[in-house]
Amino acid sequence: MKNEEFAAALPGQDASCREASLPDSVATDRQEEINVDERSEEPKRGSKFFILHSSFFILKNSETQAMRGLAILGIVLHNYCHFIGKIVKENEYQYLEMNNDRLWHVLTHPDALLPVHLLSYFGHYGVPVFLFLSGYGLVRKYEGSSETVASLPFLRYHYLKLLRMLIVGFSMFLVVDAVTPGRFAFEWEHVAAQLLMVINVLPEPDRIIWPGIYWFFGLMMELYLVYRLLLYRRSNWLAVGLMLVCWLLQAVCLPDGETLNRLRYNCIGGMLPFVMGILEGRGKRGEVREYSEASSSAERRADAAYRSDLLPLTSYLSPLKFFSLLILPLIVFCLCLNFQTWLWVPAIVVLATVMLVKSMPAVVLRLFVWLGSISAAMFVAHPIARKLFITVAWKQDIYDGLMLYVIGTIALSWAVKQIIDRLPKPSL
Repeated sequence: MKNEEFAAALPGQDASCREASLPDSVATDRQEEINVDERSEEPKRGSKFFILHSSFFILKNSETQAMRGLAILGIVLHNYCHFIGKIVKENEYQYLEMNNDRLWHVLTHPDALLPVHLLSYFGHYGVPVFLFLSGYGLVRKYEGSSETVASLPFLRYHYLKLLRMLIVGFSMFLVVDAVTPGRFAFEWEHVAAQLLMVINVLPEPDRIIWPGIYWFFGLMMELYLVYRLLLYRRSNWLAVGLMLVCWLLQAVCLPDGETLNRLRYNCIGGMLPFVMGILEGRGKRGEVREYSEASSSAERRADAAYRSDLLPLTSYLSPLKFFSLLILPLIVFCLCLNFQTWLWVPAIVVLATVMLVKSMPAVVLRLFVWLGSISAAMFVAHPIARKLFITVAWKQDIYDGLMLYVIGTIALSWAVKQIIDRLPKPSL
Protein backbone atom coordinates (compact mmCIF):
# COMPACT_ATOMS: atom_id res chain seq x y z
CA MET A 1 0.00 0.00 0.00
CA LYS A 2 1.35 3.40 -0.87
CA ASN A 3 1.41 5.57 2.18
CA GLU A 4 3.71 8.53 2.13
CA GLU A 5 3.23 9.50 5.76
CA PHE A 6 4.02 6.03 7.07
CA ALA A 7 6.90 5.52 4.65
CA ALA A 8 8.47 8.83 5.62
CA ALA A 9 8.30 8.06 9.31
CA LEU A 10 10.14 4.76 9.10
CA PRO A 11 13.56 4.35 7.46
CA GLY A 12 14.03 1.74 4.79
CA GLN A 13 10.41 1.69 3.74
CA ASP A 14 9.63 1.93 0.04
CA ALA A 15 6.70 4.24 -0.47
CA SER A 16 5.53 2.19 -3.43
CA CYS A 17 4.61 -0.75 -1.22
CA ARG A 18 1.11 -2.08 -1.65
CA GLU A 19 -0.94 -4.50 0.36
CA ALA A 20 -2.36 -7.80 -0.62
CA SER A 21 -5.26 -9.13 1.26
CA LEU A 22 -7.52 -11.80 2.05
CA PRO A 23 -10.25 -13.06 3.20
CA ASP A 24 -13.11 -11.86 5.21
CA SER A 25 -15.69 -14.17 6.57
CA VAL A 26 -14.81 -15.96 3.41
CA ALA A 27 -11.79 -17.27 5.22
CA THR A 28 -13.41 -18.73 8.30
CA ASP A 29 -13.76 -22.44 8.66
CA ARG A 30 -17.18 -21.87 10.18
CA GLN A 31 -18.34 -19.57 7.41
CA GLU A 32 -20.94 -21.36 5.40
CA GLU A 33 -20.22 -19.82 2.03
CA ILE A 34 -16.77 -21.33 1.79
CA ASN A 35 -17.30 -24.51 3.70
CA VAL A 36 -18.90 -26.94 1.32
CA ASP A 37 -21.48 -28.78 3.34
CA GLU A 38 -20.59 -32.40 3.79
CA ARG A 39 -24.11 -33.55 4.44
CA SER A 40 -24.96 -37.19 4.81
CA GLU A 41 -25.25 -39.27 1.70
CA GLU A 42 -28.90 -39.99 2.44
CA PRO A 43 -31.44 -37.22 1.80
CA LYS A 44 -33.32 -35.77 4.70
CA ARG A 45 -36.86 -37.00 4.93
CA GLY A 46 -39.33 -34.77 3.12
CA SER A 47 -36.64 -32.58 1.62
CA LYS A 48 -34.81 -32.16 -1.66
CA PHE A 49 -31.12 -32.04 -2.21
CA PHE A 50 -28.73 -31.72 -5.10
CA ILE A 51 -25.66 -33.77 -5.90
CA LEU A 52 -22.89 -32.44 -8.07
CA HIS A 53 -21.90 -35.28 -10.36
CA SER A 54 -19.17 -34.30 -12.75
CA SER A 55 -17.42 -31.32 -11.30
CA PHE A 56 -13.84 -31.34 -12.57
CA PHE A 57 -12.25 -30.36 -9.27
CA ILE A 58 -14.46 -32.54 -7.03
CA LEU A 59 -13.48 -30.41 -4.06
CA LYS A 60 -14.01 -31.87 -0.61
CA ASN A 61 -14.35 -29.83 2.54
CA SER A 62 -10.83 -30.69 3.69
CA GLU A 63 -9.47 -29.56 0.33
CA THR A 64 -11.23 -26.21 0.36
CA GLN A 65 -9.95 -25.74 3.89
CA ALA A 66 -6.40 -26.56 2.78
CA MET A 67 -6.74 -24.12 -0.13
CA ARG A 68 -7.61 -21.42 2.38
CA GLY A 69 -4.58 -22.41 4.42
CA LEU A 70 -2.29 -22.10 1.39
CA ALA A 71 -3.86 -18.79 0.41
CA ILE A 72 -3.58 -17.17 3.83
CA LEU A 73 0.00 -18.36 4.24
CA GLY A 74 0.98 -16.76 0.94
CA ILE A 75 -0.81 -13.52 1.82
CA VAL A 76 0.64 -13.27 5.34
CA LEU A 77 4.20 -13.85 4.13
CA HIS A 78 3.75 -11.52 1.16
CA ASN A 79 2.47 -8.65 3.26
CA TYR A 80 5.59 -8.81 5.38
CA CYS A 81 8.16 -9.35 2.65
CA HIS A 82 6.96 -6.65 0.27
CA PHE A 83 7.11 -4.07 3.06
CA ILE A 84 10.90 -4.21 3.07
CA GLY A 85 12.32 -1.47 0.87
CA LYS A 86 15.02 -3.44 -1.00
CA ILE A 87 12.79 -6.41 -1.82
CA VAL A 88 11.14 -6.89 -5.24
CA LYS A 89 7.58 -5.55 -5.32
CA GLU A 90 4.55 -7.27 -6.84
CA ASN A 91 2.29 -6.37 -9.75
CA GLU A 92 -1.10 -6.57 -8.07
CA TYR A 93 -3.13 -3.46 -8.83
CA GLN A 94 -0.97 -2.07 -11.64
CA TYR A 95 1.45 -3.67 -14.07
CA LEU A 96 4.92 -2.17 -13.70
CA GLU A 97 7.72 -3.41 -15.95
CA MET A 98 10.35 -2.34 -13.45
CA ASN A 99 9.05 -4.95 -10.99
CA ASN A 100 9.49 -7.64 -13.63
CA ASP A 101 12.99 -6.37 -14.38
CA ARG A 102 13.92 -6.54 -10.71
CA LEU A 103 12.45 -10.05 -10.43
CA TRP A 104 14.48 -11.21 -13.42
CA HIS A 105 17.61 -9.70 -11.91
CA VAL A 106 17.24 -11.53 -8.59
CA LEU A 107 16.47 -14.78 -10.42
CA THR A 108 19.61 -14.52 -12.53
CA HIS A 109 21.71 -13.25 -9.60
CA PRO A 110 20.27 -15.22 -6.65
CA ASP A 111 21.30 -14.59 -3.07
CA ALA A 112 20.08 -15.52 0.40
CA LEU A 113 17.05 -13.25 0.04
CA LEU A 114 15.64 -15.00 -3.06
CA PRO A 115 12.77 -16.68 -1.11
CA VAL A 116 11.79 -13.28 0.28
CA HIS A 117 11.77 -11.77 -3.22
CA LEU A 118 9.57 -14.59 -4.53
CA LEU A 119 7.11 -14.33 -1.63
CA SER A 120 6.89 -10.58 -2.13
CA TYR A 121 6.21 -10.87 -5.86
CA PHE A 122 3.90 -13.92 -5.94
CA GLY A 123 2.37 -14.19 -2.46
CA HIS A 124 -0.56 -11.89 -3.18
CA TYR A 125 -2.01 -14.54 -5.49
CA GLY A 126 -3.59 -16.07 -2.43
CA VAL A 127 -6.30 -13.45 -2.95
CA PRO A 128 -7.82 -14.98 -6.13
CA VAL A 129 -7.85 -18.36 -4.40
CA PHE A 130 -10.10 -16.89 -1.71
CA LEU A 131 -12.28 -15.26 -4.36
CA PHE A 132 -12.67 -18.59 -6.13
CA LEU A 133 -13.65 -20.29 -2.86
CA SER A 134 -16.09 -17.52 -2.09
CA GLY A 135 -17.95 -17.90 -5.39
CA TYR A 136 -17.85 -21.68 -5.05
CA GLY A 137 -19.22 -21.64 -1.52
CA LEU A 138 -21.96 -19.11 -2.23
CA VAL A 139 -23.36 -21.33 -4.95
CA ARG A 140 -23.20 -24.44 -2.81
CA LYS A 141 -24.97 -22.68 0.03
CA TYR A 142 -27.62 -20.62 -1.74
CA GLU A 143 -28.28 -22.49 -4.99
CA GLY A 144 -28.35 -26.02 -3.63
CA SER A 145 -31.90 -25.84 -2.31
CA SER A 146 -35.30 -24.64 -3.42
CA GLU A 147 -35.38 -21.81 -0.87
CA THR A 148 -34.79 -18.26 -2.10
CA VAL A 149 -33.06 -15.59 -0.03
CA ALA A 150 -34.11 -11.97 -0.52
CA SER A 151 -31.52 -9.38 -1.49
CA LEU A 152 -31.60 -7.13 1.59
CA PRO A 153 -31.42 -9.92 4.19
CA PHE A 154 -28.61 -11.52 2.16
CA LEU A 155 -26.54 -8.32 2.04
CA ARG A 156 -27.25 -7.47 5.68
CA TYR A 157 -26.19 -10.95 6.78
CA HIS A 158 -22.90 -10.88 4.90
CA TYR A 159 -22.11 -7.30 5.89
CA LEU A 160 -22.51 -8.17 9.57
CA LYS A 161 -20.36 -11.28 9.18
CA LEU A 162 -17.59 -9.16 7.71
CA LEU A 163 -18.08 -6.47 10.34
CA ARG A 164 -17.53 -8.99 13.17
CA MET A 165 -14.05 -9.53 11.82
CA LEU A 166 -13.30 -5.97 10.78
CA ILE A 167 -14.28 -4.31 14.05
CA VAL A 168 -12.02 -6.62 16.08
CA GLY A 169 -8.98 -6.33 13.84
CA PHE A 170 -9.36 -2.63 13.12
CA SER A 171 -9.81 -1.70 16.79
CA MET A 172 -6.72 -3.64 17.82
CA PHE A 173 -4.72 -2.18 14.96
CA LEU A 174 -5.65 1.40 15.93
CA VAL A 175 -4.19 0.84 19.40
CA VAL A 176 -0.97 -0.69 18.07
CA ASP A 177 -0.63 1.97 15.39
CA ALA A 178 -0.97 4.74 17.96
CA VAL A 179 1.92 3.48 20.11
CA THR A 180 4.39 2.39 17.41
CA PRO A 181 6.53 4.48 15.03
CA GLY A 182 4.91 5.70 11.83
CA ARG A 183 1.46 6.52 13.14
CA PHE A 184 -1.03 6.88 10.28
CA ALA A 185 -3.04 10.09 9.97
CA PHE A 186 -6.57 8.70 9.99
CA GLU A 187 -9.41 10.92 8.79
CA TRP A 188 -12.88 10.37 10.18
CA GLU A 189 -14.58 10.11 6.79
CA HIS A 190 -12.15 7.43 5.69
CA VAL A 191 -12.65 5.48 8.92
CA ALA A 192 -16.42 5.66 8.40
CA ALA A 193 -16.03 4.52 4.80
CA GLN A 194 -13.86 1.61 5.96
CA LEU A 195 -16.42 0.48 8.52
CA LEU A 196 -19.20 0.79 5.91
CA MET A 197 -16.97 -1.11 3.47
CA VAL A 198 -17.26 1.44 0.69
CA ILE A 199 -13.76 2.91 0.95
CA ASN A 200 -12.59 1.02 -2.16
CA VAL A 201 -14.61 3.30 -4.45
CA LEU A 202 -12.99 6.49 -3.15
CA PRO A 203 -10.11 8.16 -5.04
CA GLU A 204 -6.59 6.87 -4.36
CA PRO A 205 -7.66 3.85 -2.28
CA ASP A 206 -4.03 2.78 -1.91
CA ARG A 207 -3.32 5.97 0.07
CA ILE A 208 -6.37 6.08 2.34
CA ILE A 209 -6.97 2.43 3.32
CA TRP A 210 -4.90 1.57 6.38
CA PRO A 211 -3.99 -1.12 7.03
CA GLY A 212 -4.19 -1.61 3.30
CA ILE A 213 -4.95 -5.30 3.75
CA TYR A 214 -8.46 -4.41 4.81
CA TRP A 215 -9.39 -3.31 1.29
CA PHE A 216 -10.63 -6.88 0.90
CA PHE A 217 -13.69 -6.20 3.07
CA GLY A 218 -14.98 -3.63 0.59
CA LEU A 219 -14.15 -5.94 -2.31
CA MET A 220 -16.17 -8.78 -0.80
CA MET A 221 -19.22 -6.58 -0.18
CA GLU A 222 -19.12 -5.56 -3.85
CA LEU A 223 -18.93 -9.19 -4.95
CA TYR A 224 -21.79 -10.15 -2.64
CA LEU A 225 -23.84 -7.36 -4.20
CA VAL A 226 -22.99 -8.50 -7.73
CA TYR A 227 -23.75 -12.11 -6.90
CA ARG A 228 -27.15 -11.50 -5.36
CA LEU A 229 -28.40 -8.88 -7.84
CA LEU A 230 -26.91 -10.20 -11.08
CA LEU A 231 -25.73 -13.80 -10.80
CA TYR A 232 -27.88 -15.55 -8.22
CA ARG A 233 -29.58 -18.46 -10.02
CA ARG A 234 -29.02 -16.77 -13.35
CA SER A 235 -27.55 -18.24 -16.51
CA ASN A 236 -23.91 -19.28 -16.54
CA TRP A 237 -23.57 -17.31 -19.77
CA LEU A 238 -24.40 -14.14 -17.86
CA ALA A 239 -21.60 -14.90 -15.40
CA VAL A 240 -19.15 -15.56 -18.23
CA GLY A 241 -20.26 -12.41 -20.02
CA LEU A 242 -19.75 -10.32 -16.89
CA MET A 243 -16.29 -11.83 -16.41
CA LEU A 244 -15.34 -10.97 -19.99
CA VAL A 245 -16.61 -7.41 -19.66
CA CYS A 246 -14.51 -6.95 -16.51
CA TRP A 247 -11.47 -8.38 -18.31
CA LEU A 248 -11.99 -6.05 -21.27
CA LEU A 249 -12.27 -2.99 -19.02
CA GLN A 250 -8.85 -3.83 -17.60
CA ALA A 251 -7.31 -4.83 -20.93
CA VAL A 252 -7.86 -1.39 -22.46
CA CYS A 253 -6.28 0.46 -19.53
CA LEU A 254 -2.73 1.73 -19.34
CA PRO A 255 -0.74 -0.92 -17.46
CA ASP A 256 0.63 1.60 -14.96
CA GLY A 257 -2.35 3.95 -14.96
CA GLU A 258 -4.55 5.06 -12.10
CA THR A 259 -7.66 3.77 -13.88
CA LEU A 260 -6.40 0.20 -13.72
CA ASN A 261 -5.45 0.75 -10.08
CA ARG A 262 -9.01 1.82 -9.26
CA LEU A 263 -10.59 -1.06 -11.18
CA ARG A 264 -8.44 -3.67 -9.47
CA TYR A 265 -9.16 -2.25 -6.02
CA ASN A 266 -12.80 -3.03 -6.75
CA CYS A 267 -14.80 -6.04 -7.90
CA ILE A 268 -13.87 -5.66 -11.58
CA GLY A 269 -10.35 -6.83 -10.81
CA GLY A 270 -11.53 -9.89 -8.88
CA MET A 271 -14.33 -11.07 -11.16
CA LEU A 272 -12.31 -13.75 -12.97
CA PRO A 273 -11.62 -16.09 -10.02
CA PHE A 274 -14.98 -15.27 -8.42
CA VAL A 275 -16.89 -16.36 -11.54
CA MET A 276 -14.67 -19.42 -11.86
CA GLY A 277 -15.82 -20.43 -8.38
CA ILE A 278 -19.47 -19.83 -9.26
CA LEU A 279 -19.22 -21.95 -12.40
CA GLU A 280 -17.43 -24.73 -10.59
CA GLY A 281 -19.97 -24.65 -7.78
CA ARG A 282 -22.72 -25.14 -10.33
CA GLY A 283 -20.97 -28.17 -11.77
CA LYS A 284 -20.50 -26.63 -15.17
CA ARG A 285 -18.98 -29.82 -16.56
CA GLY A 286 -21.78 -32.07 -15.55
CA GLU A 287 -25.35 -32.37 -14.54
CA VAL A 288 -26.89 -31.59 -11.17
CA ARG A 289 -29.20 -34.39 -10.18
CA GLU A 290 -32.12 -33.77 -7.88
CA TYR A 291 -33.50 -36.30 -5.49
CA SER A 292 -36.51 -36.20 -3.27
CA GLU A 293 -38.15 -38.42 -0.74
CA ALA A 294 -39.79 -40.25 -3.62
CA SER A 295 -36.42 -41.47 -4.92
CA SER A 296 -36.01 -45.20 -4.63
CA SER A 297 -33.54 -46.59 -2.11
CA ALA A 298 -31.81 -48.43 -4.97
CA GLU A 299 -31.33 -45.15 -6.79
CA ARG A 300 -29.87 -43.57 -3.68
CA ARG A 301 -27.49 -46.48 -3.12
CA ALA A 302 -26.40 -46.33 -6.75
CA ASP A 303 -25.68 -42.65 -6.42
CA ALA A 304 -23.72 -43.12 -3.19
CA ALA A 305 -21.65 -45.81 -4.89
CA TYR A 306 -21.08 -43.48 -7.82
CA ARG A 307 -19.80 -40.75 -5.54
CA SER A 308 -17.57 -43.07 -3.51
CA ASP A 309 -16.04 -44.33 -6.76
CA LEU A 310 -15.72 -40.87 -8.21
CA LEU A 311 -13.69 -39.25 -5.45
CA PRO A 312 -10.80 -41.74 -5.54
CA LEU A 313 -10.81 -41.39 -9.34
CA THR A 314 -8.60 -38.32 -8.90
CA SER A 315 -5.80 -40.63 -7.84
CA TYR A 316 -5.55 -41.80 -11.45
CA LEU A 317 -4.65 -38.23 -12.40
CA SER A 318 -1.46 -38.34 -10.34
CA PRO A 319 0.90 -38.18 -13.35
CA LEU A 320 -1.07 -35.26 -14.73
CA LYS A 321 -1.03 -33.51 -11.35
CA PHE A 322 2.70 -34.07 -10.99
CA PHE A 323 3.27 -32.66 -14.46
CA SER A 324 0.98 -29.71 -13.74
CA LEU A 325 2.72 -28.86 -10.47
CA LEU A 326 5.97 -28.57 -12.37
CA ILE A 327 4.64 -26.74 -15.41
CA LEU A 328 1.95 -24.47 -13.95
CA PRO A 329 4.39 -22.36 -11.87
CA LEU A 330 6.45 -21.84 -15.03
CA ILE A 331 3.30 -20.82 -16.90
CA VAL A 332 2.44 -18.35 -14.14
CA PHE A 333 5.91 -16.84 -14.36
CA CYS A 334 5.73 -16.50 -18.15
CA LEU A 335 2.24 -14.98 -18.08
CA CYS A 336 3.44 -12.40 -15.57
CA LEU A 337 5.87 -11.03 -18.17
CA ASN A 338 3.16 -9.55 -20.41
CA PHE A 339 0.38 -7.17 -19.41
CA GLN A 340 -2.44 -8.90 -21.32
CA THR A 341 -1.53 -12.41 -20.16
CA TRP A 342 -0.93 -11.13 -16.61
CA LEU A 343 -4.67 -10.44 -16.36
CA TRP A 344 -5.33 -14.20 -16.64
CA VAL A 345 -2.75 -15.37 -14.10
CA PRO A 346 -5.37 -15.81 -11.31
CA ALA A 347 -7.05 -18.58 -13.31
CA ILE A 348 -3.81 -20.57 -13.52
CA VAL A 349 -3.06 -19.93 -9.85
CA VAL A 350 -6.45 -21.36 -8.84
CA LEU A 351 -5.88 -24.44 -10.96
CA ALA A 352 -2.39 -24.92 -9.55
CA THR A 353 -3.71 -24.60 -5.99
CA VAL A 354 -6.34 -27.26 -6.60
CA MET A 355 -3.72 -29.57 -8.08
CA LEU A 356 -1.42 -28.94 -5.13
CA VAL A 357 -3.93 -29.75 -2.39
CA LYS A 358 -4.98 -32.90 -4.22
CA SER A 359 -1.35 -34.00 -4.35
CA MET A 360 -0.52 -33.37 -0.69
CA PRO A 361 0.36 -36.23 1.65
CA ALA A 362 -2.17 -36.59 4.44
CA VAL A 363 0.09 -35.12 7.13
CA VAL A 364 0.77 -32.00 5.03
CA LEU A 365 -2.88 -31.67 4.12
CA ARG A 366 -3.82 -31.70 7.82
CA LEU A 367 -1.39 -28.86 8.48
CA PHE A 368 -2.93 -26.65 5.82
CA VAL A 369 -6.44 -27.62 6.89
CA TRP A 370 -5.54 -26.31 10.34
CA LEU A 371 -4.19 -23.09 8.86
CA GLY A 372 -7.41 -22.76 6.90
CA SER A 373 -9.42 -23.11 10.09
CA ILE A 374 -7.81 -19.95 11.54
CA SER A 375 -7.41 -18.09 8.25
CA ALA A 376 -10.02 -15.44 9.05
CA ALA A 377 -8.31 -14.60 12.34
CA MET A 378 -4.91 -14.61 10.64
CA PHE A 379 -6.20 -12.16 8.08
CA VAL A 380 -7.27 -9.56 10.61
CA ALA A 381 -4.34 -10.22 12.96
CA HIS A 382 -1.32 -10.24 10.69
CA PRO A 383 -1.23 -6.47 9.95
CA ILE A 384 -1.06 -5.93 13.73
CA ALA A 385 1.86 -8.35 14.08
CA ARG A 386 3.57 -6.78 11.08
CA LYS A 387 3.41 -3.31 12.60
CA LEU A 388 5.12 -4.69 15.71
CA PHE A 389 7.86 -6.74 14.04
CA ILE A 390 8.62 -5.09 10.69
CA THR A 391 11.25 -2.86 12.29
CA VAL A 392 13.28 -5.98 13.10
CA ALA A 393 13.65 -6.59 9.38
CA TRP A 394 14.60 -2.98 8.74
CA LYS A 395 17.15 -2.66 11.55
CA GLN A 396 18.39 -6.17 12.24
CA ASP A 397 17.83 -9.20 10.01
CA ILE A 398 15.01 -9.96 7.58
CA TYR A 399 14.72 -13.63 8.53
CA ASP A 400 14.84 -12.85 12.26
CA GLY A 401 11.95 -10.45 11.80
CA LEU A 402 10.07 -12.93 9.61
CA MET A 403 10.35 -15.65 12.24
CA LEU A 404 9.08 -13.36 15.01
CA TYR A 405 6.32 -12.11 12.72
CA VAL A 406 5.05 -15.62 11.94
CA ILE A 407 5.11 -16.67 15.59
CA GLY A 408 3.40 -13.46 16.66
CA THR A 409 0.77 -13.76 13.92
CA ILE A 410 -0.18 -17.32 14.90
CA ALA A 411 -0.39 -16.46 18.61
CA LEU A 412 -2.35 -13.29 17.97
CA SER A 413 -4.65 -15.12 15.56
CA TRP A 414 -5.64 -17.52 18.33
CA ALA A 415 -6.57 -14.59 20.58
CA VAL A 416 -8.46 -12.79 17.81
CA LYS A 417 -10.41 -15.94 16.99
CA GLN A 418 -11.50 -16.25 20.61
CA ILE A 419 -12.87 -12.71 20.51
CA ILE A 420 -14.62 -13.11 17.14
CA ASP A 421 -16.22 -16.38 18.20
CA ARG A 422 -17.75 -14.67 21.25
CA LEU A 423 -19.41 -11.91 19.26
CA PRO A 424 -23.07 -12.37 18.30
CA LYS A 425 -23.47 -14.14 14.99
CA PRO A 426 -25.84 -12.65 12.41
CA SER A 427 -28.63 -14.71 10.92
CA LEU A 428 -30.60 -14.55 7.70
